[in-house]
Amino acid sequence: MEESQPSLASAPPWRADRGDGTYRNPVLYADYSDPDAIRVGEDYWLTASSFNHAPGLPILHSRDLVNWTIVNHALPALVPRGHFAVPRHGQGVWAPSIRHRAGRFWIYYPDPDFGIYAVSASDPREAWSEPVLVKAGKGLIDPCPFWDDDGRAYLIHAWARSRAGISNRLTLHRLSADGLRVEDEGRAVIDADLLPGWNTLEGPKLYRRGGYYYVFAPAGGVRNGYQGVFRSRDLYGPYECRVVLAQGGTAVNGPHQGAWVETPAGEHWFLHFQEIPAYGRVMHLQPMAWSADGWPTIGRARDDGIGEPVAVHRKPAGGNGGTAVPATSDEFAGPVLGRQWQWQANPDPGWASFSAAAGSLRLSCVPLAAAETHWAAPHLLLQKFPGPAFVATTRLGLSPRAEGDTAGLMVFGRDYCWLGLRQTAGGLRLVLARCQEAPEGGREWEEASLAVSSPQADLRVSVGAGARCRFAYRLDGTEFRPIGGEFGAASAPWVGAKIGLFASAARGPAGHADFSWFRIAR
Repeated sequence: MEESQPSLASAPPWRADRGDGTYRNPVLYADYSDPDAIRVGEDYWLTASSFNHAPGLPILHSRDLVNWTIVNHALPALVPRGHFAVPRHGQGVWAPSIRHRAGRFWIYYPDPDFGIYAVSASDPREAWSEPVLVKAGKGLIDPCPFWDDDGRAYLIHAWARSRAGISNRLTLHRLSADGLRVEDEGRAVIDADLLPGWNTLEGPKLYRRGGYYYVFAPAGGVRNGYQGVFRSRDLYGPYECRVVLAQGGTAVNGPHQGAWVETPAGEHWFLHFQEIPAYGRVMHLQPMAWSADGWPTIGRARDDGIGEPVAVHRKPAGGNGGTAVPATSDEFAGPVLGRQWQWQANPDPGWASFSAAAGSLRLSCVPLAAAETHWAAPHLLLQKFPGPAFVATTRLGLSPRAEGDTAGLMVFGRDYCWLGLRQTAGGLRLVLARCQEAPEGGREWEEASLAVSSPQADLRVSVGAGARCRFAYRLDGTEFRPIGGEFGAASAPWVGAKIGLFASAARGPAGHADFSWFRIAR
């Protein structure tokens, strides 16, 4: 049965490095929303929004800004831990900032319902500190710390109207010397309500260059936004502003919100996202240049001076890390899950085991909530879509103990679909099930079902352009057989569709499922 399976050696669904000294955008064709990055020495470190998923705050590493690997998570569990014991779709970790100061890495991240937190580490690959609530409050989003030349620390952040009743403005605070609390009430240093045509100003990143303070801040909203830059010779303003990056004549809608990075060779680059339905917010890399009058241009300069995204460009000078992509496939060799995996909420240690079945991942069949859909299930083990088109395959063995024990392969979003094995009153069945508009109370229904005699199956989903999905199965070691119709993957609140594994029960006590491997290929 192994010979026709995708292997770890298969070509990845998306590779940005073209192998000839150039790269193509997106550099990460995956949902790394609201990216922020820094350079320390010759290494680049990146984090991104992770919302309700655990672990949160992914840490990615690169040597050239094009080839990235995921090396850690800064947040093993969301806080308050009890609040995030169940899925809080669209809540949790919004746009973070990562910085390096005096030999220590810092990430400031917002939870729009609780406030602004900080975590830190001496080595980003190792354990990070427990979150400290730097400023409590609702609607505080997109924080960025800043240490001035005199050593004084500041924090700038935006506002979410959904929680605070205000938005479109940026507030600056003094920070304590240890960076763990604000020391004043804050002052609005940029109010975009006073700027004609500007709306949804957020995501500020504060820098200093030459005699100016610069605030890189996106505006215009997720789908159709643009990148603004504000500057002033005084930290508290007044600030003048320009639009420096917009869609222009390209197909890259809403190119904004990200990070300015300078390389050891003195080149300047800008990372930002683009939202693509179902795929989430994918990450692009743009060349950046400073004009003689002290303003940046990002991407390819148009006649009006506003940049627009590039599709292909030479790679940043230097960097010797080789080609790389974030992990997707997993042979489940243990002893811990690969860093590509996330749960829908803070996990229970009893959900997954590598010791119970050598060479396999064992998932316990966790009872569903009364709604009997997977929208509120915290125990889904999922990862991001890794490219525009790919094939995901897994081998499942189900050991049921009760009617309703189910396990399988799932494409998850506000609409979701899964293929798996289910124990019924009449015996074991292979089931393809869907749920449409899950947040609005949509119910799961079986699109296709057939009786099977074996508790083992190979399950596959092929994802094509536009996130169109086709499921297939194999029971007898021969060819895969299609089942059901085409399914269109859909986003969930603020995040793209995800793919992965699950094991559920109608009630306890329940059985378990053993997954031999999970493989993604082009």
